[in-house]
Amino acid sequence: MPVAPTPTLASVRQGNGLDIPDTLDDLCAPDRMALIVYDMQVGVLGQLPDGQEVVDRVVRVVEAARGAGYPIIFLRHFFPPRRLSGVYALRLLMSWQQAESVDEVQFILQRDTPAFDLVPELVPREDELVLDKMTMSAFEGTPLAALLRDMKIGAYAIAGVALEIGIVPTVAHSTDLGFVPVVIGDACGGRDKEAMARAYDEFAFQGNALVTDVATITGLMSKG
Repeated sequence: MPVAPTPTLASVRQGNGLDIPDTLDDLCAPDRMALIVYDMQVGVLGQLPDGQEVVDRVVRVVEAARGAGYPIIFLRHFFPPRRLSGVYALRLLMSWQQAESVDEVQFILQRDTPAFDLVPELVPREDELVLDKMTMSAFEGTPLAALLRDMKIGAYAIAGVALEIGIVPTVAHSTDLGFVPVVIGDACGGRDKEAMARAYDEFAFQGNALVTDVATITGLMSKG
């Protein structure tokens, strides 16, 4: 996993009267960057052999962000019940479950079920927000972009699962919306290691995201 270079104390680059962030040091402040915790749900983490390790790393990031006063938004994914499932949901579930017909599909991550809940190690506080979604991008069909813009926040750090399924489209979508994403690589889990490696290659090729690790970003957060 490639990681962004260690930040320096060099001044932020400017153009057209605007600050152009280039390093984590440019972004890591509670008035410039939020933390997005992506789909850390019981029914998702339970599918990953290293799920508990991912939970532990995400908890470290959340605790550091809380201690430094960063805005924190949690995301949860759900699928609609069978009666309300359309072409997108049915095709996706059939593909994931290798089902030959809709009758074979298990309708997972249903709202108000234990699998839908966030893992018990991550309980949102009163000053944090939980957004629910049916899409892979955290910015599609949710008020996330409006929320960040209203706080005048142009960047976010993201941790959670699964990198290759939901975090990649979130990063791509958000850059089209003008946000700067910071992917906390070792706090992002997934099941397909080859697809995850391709994701990091794509981040590097596109240049649309900074990639860091838990130790680096929590260290910067703790500096205030």
